[in-house]
Amino acid sequence: MTTTKSRDTKSRPARGTNRRWLLWTLAAVALVVILVALYAIFSGSTATKNAGAGKNYDVGQPGPGEAAPAFTLEDNSGRQVSLGDYKGKNVLLYFQEGLTCQPCWDQLSSLEKDSTKVKAAGIDAVLSITTDPANLIARKTRDMGLGTPVLSDPSLAVSEKYSANRYGMMGAMRDGHSFILVGPDGTIRWRADYGGAPDYTMFVPVDKLLADLKNGNRP
Repeated sequence: MTTTKSRDTKSRPARGTNRRWLLWTLAAVALVVILVALYAIFSGSTATKNAGAGKNYDVGQPGPGEAAPAFTLEDNSGRQVSLGDYKGKNVLLYFQEGLTCQPCWDQLSSLEKDSTKVKAAGIDAVLSITTDPANLIARKTRDMGLGTPVLSDPSLAVSEKYSANRYGMMGAMRDGHSFILVGPDGTIRWRADYGGAPDYTMFVPVDKLLADLKNGNRP
């Protein structure tokens, strides 16, 4: 009797240890299954987003074929700039995140450096719009030696009209990385919102940008 009781006592920790290992193993397997499922769902949604036109950007609203909302904003030089000032020209609106996003400013610099290519693509002018105060924008453009007008939209009034604050890492409080080509008649000719999930792209090489414009969604 004493021998049997001793053997049973010794076997209990082993069974308890095996049970714990089994529970840990099942939990690990379940976690792997969940992660795989989430990855499949996420990858599927991304593929659906990009598969339609084979592009790596969204096309927000208002989109190609629609009238570009009018606006007047203060730029980095203190001038009041209106979209109507560019009537009869192809103007590329570049909505960007602002002072917290150095790649966004590098984007503006690259557009200036490749201005010959930009003009050859039929773009007469570039206007950048962000939500930072005009005086801070003035300092940034001065420090970087930029000549492109950068307009201040601190209330997001214009950004919301163009839904440009729906495609970025900062949520609706800032713009993402959106390009909108407005034609001579005030109609949107092309649009690309690069700043959305999952990649949150904040810099697009000029050659790629112009290729997307050439092969894009013009009406």
